Amino acid sequence: MKIFASPSRYIQGQNALFENAKAILKLGSSPILLADDVVYDIVGRDFQTHLEQEGFLVTHVSFNGEASVNEIDRVAAIAEANQSDLIIGLGGGKTIDSAKAAADLLEVPVVIAPTVASTDAPVSALSVIYTDEGAFEKYIFYSKNPDLVLVDTRVISQSPVRLLASGIADGLATWVEARAVMQKNGQTMAGARQTLAGIAIAKACEETLFADGLKALASCEIKAVTRALENVVEANTLLSGLGFESGGLAAAHAIHNGFTALEGDIHHLTHGEKVAYGTLTQLFLEDRPLEEIDRYIRFYRQINMPTSLEELHLGNAGYEDLLKVGRQATIAGETIHQMPFDIKAEDVADALLAVDQYAKTLI
Repeated sequence: MKIFASPSRYIQGQNALFENAKAILKLGSSPILLADDVVYDIVGRDFQTHLEQEGFLVTHVSFNGEASVNEIDRVAAIAEANQSDLIIGLGGGKTIDSAKAAADLLEVPVVIAPTVASTDAPVSALSVIYTDEGAFEKYIFYSKNPDLVLVDTRVISQSPVRLLASGIADGLATWVEARAVMQKNGQTMAGARQTLAGIAIAKACEETLFADGLKALASCEIKAVTRALENVVEANTLLSGLGFESGGLAAAHAIHNGFTALEGDIHHLTHGEKVAYGTLTQLFLEDRPLEEIDRYIRFYRQINMPTSLEELHLGNAGYEDLLKVGRQATIAGETIHQMPFDIKAEDVADALLAVDQYAKTLI
């Protein structure tokens, strides 16, 4: 069986948040607007005012910062008490994942409105769930993808360059992982075999990011919306999201999840920054050609992604610490088991060290 998963509608462009009330109204008129305090001050208050002027009855709920079961239950309880018929998730990945989970609990539509292009969470039919303390706990899978995704590139152009770069790094894992799943003839995140469309989209994601990534970051630096920025926002969000869900995840994201077994400054890094090192580790586990590994390392350096353990804030980590990462990355059910060969915790620890050593020698 093959499955291709996608949101019902994806709308991207300047002022997308403020020009699509009719599309939202088709889904509901009494939404919960879930946004953290920072996002609410930047754009959420204006968005709420716009919706209210269009006749919506909006309840703003302040997101507490962690996509945990307790937070999801809290949001769902507020929505139920207010008889809300729609959840709108406005913000970053964890806000988005919590909005999807709350909507699924209540069996109401969900609108996803990312304010950064740092992850591919907006379009997928799953959420990554963490403990209240921020450790990876599980994936939750849904029967459908978001009903509507609104990507306002004017808003995203105002976001920190670091977050756009992190989205590029997250997106660059898409083809690397989908290719590995293809070699295994493994299962995707949709729980089936890959479609030709999923594979093609994953490959297009990589091609777009290498072609336009640096131009998009330059545009974001001056808060300008250019064609390169539009292309990279689409690659980070839509292409990466469709590509990972219908193409599959493998070692890179499992290693990212493995890092949650450690404490310390590594958790000051973004999702994409940790995925970048996970991607390099997967390339080493696969023994990919040096030309390919070099291309990734050099590009990561250009966009300020970590290519050494020191940059990952693990410069003082011992082998036992790296084994903890490997053990977490190889637990039952992790996506590393979609690799075309068996991988043990020791293999992950050794590859983490090998990436660090090789990157130091690359000029």
